[in-house]
Amino acid sequence: MMKVLIAGLWMSLAMAASAYGTVQLIAADKRGGDSDEPNFVGLEYETVNPVNVPILSEGNLQGYVVVKMVFTADSDTLRRLPVPPHPFLVDEAFRLLYSDETLDFRNLERYDLDGLTEHLKTAANKRLGRQVVEDVLVEEFNYFDKEDVISN
Repeated sequence: MMKVLIAGLWMSLAMAASAYGTVQLIAADKRGGDSDEPNFVGLEYETVNPVNVPILSEGNLQGYVVVKMVFTADSDTLRRLPVPPHPFLVDEAFRLLYSDETLDFRNLERYDLDGLTEHLKTAANKRLGRQVVEDVLVEEFNYFDKEDVISN
């Protein structure tokens, strides 16, 4: 009987000590969180379906520009949205790239990706009616010639 009583007392003390240590660790973490580093807690990275944009030149199909994107958004905000922002980003990217007269499919390395991502973020947030998309990242930006697409 005495062994059971001592074991129970030992377990109670161990649980109390671990709870105290946990509380102290959490409190120290909150006090030390005042750094100037960006806080990415609560952000989610969401992949957007690839955007395939046909490139027409002189009335003929020349090829396709394919853009793969990722965007960041607050996870709580994403969960509360009635409609996900993915289709809005795809639509805005397609509209912008399809109507962009400055897009030179032979020299894609010179395309203004910063302007593209900023426009997509602003336009998607405007259509959603609130600040949802924090940042848009370009994962891939490629051009495929018509012959390459048809032969594969």
